[in-house]
Amino acid sequence: MRSPIEVATVRALPAALLAAALACFAAATAHAQSPEAPLRLTGTLAKVRETGIIALGHRDSSIPFSYLSPRGEPIGYSIDLCRLLVDAIGEAVGRTLTVKWQPVTSETRIAAVVGGQVDLECGSTTNNLERQKQVAFSPTIFVSGTKLLVRKGSAIRSFRDLGGKRVVVTAGTTNEKAMRDLAARFRIAMTLVTAPDHEASFEQLTSGKVDTFATDDVLLYGLLAQHKLQADYLVVGEFLSYDPYGIMYRKGDPQLAKLVDDTLRELAEDREIERRYERWFLRRLPQSGVSLDLPMSAQLETILQTLASPPDARPPGLADDGTRR
Repeated sequence: MRSPIEVATVRALPAALLAAALACFAAATAHAQSPEAPLRLTGTLAKVRETGIIALGHRDSSIPFSYLSPRGEPIGYSIDLCRLLVDAIGEAVGRTLTVKWQPVTSETRIAAVVGGQVDLECGSTTNNLERQKQVAFSPTIFVSGTKLLVRKGSAIRSFRDLGGKRVVVTAGTTNEKAMRDLAARFRIAMTLVTAPDHEASFEQLTSGKVDTFATDDVLLYGLLAQHKLQADYLVVGEFLSYDPYGIMYRKGDPQLAKLVDDTLRELAEDREIERRYERWFLRRLPQSGVSLDLPMSAQLETILQTLASPPDARPPGLADDGTRR
């Protein structure tokens, strides 16, 4: 497996992106400085400037967002975006940064960010109000929702068919909460089983230990592509939750927050996010050689278009995620 520490490859950033990284860093600190004083770094930027190391949290099996290549290297859509953020952070603090890779799970990721073991969590993490009490999020990078994976021939077609069935969810996910809430609200006598990660949940289904696996639809498609089992399983039912993904970092860090927001805004404007999306959702995946063939949703297109638009050019009341305030 690849060493958990590597030197970040600081690519030549687009001129607009580099300018944004430097400008937003300056703007976030200049208000607290006298004209003669040097810019003062705070929070994560101060830490990485001093140590030269930035810790990125990654998942092992959140395909195609954050997972391990055959060589043990973290790869995926979220990993690509985090690498671009590392480039911008390195430019802003004036040094080449070494990436320390830190594996996290659905249960450990928030604590890893809060506790300082991870500076940016690069996975498939839903941004919701409950989590915002503990951590901060980047602008939305993907939108998904809970669906059910079943073996072909299964009688399960929606959540209404889950009475008396065994349902596996990955521990610590919004999907776990969604299924518990659903069972209570509709009085469905399902048996909920938890597994430590998505791969383990998937194995519970393929081994016949459970009747269905409930998680974000895109992760189900990713697992099927990785294991080349699209012919044997179906993703069924309506969406049972709304899950906008973001890159997670520590709360109370205004310099990093502005740098993350402005960098992703420039990446959206330059259509770099779209190119990364095409790489991971429309082309063949490494290792399996199978494509998810998942065009960008109209909702994500709107989110990225809104993100790329200057705030004063947006329709009244429209937020960065394309929703109404």
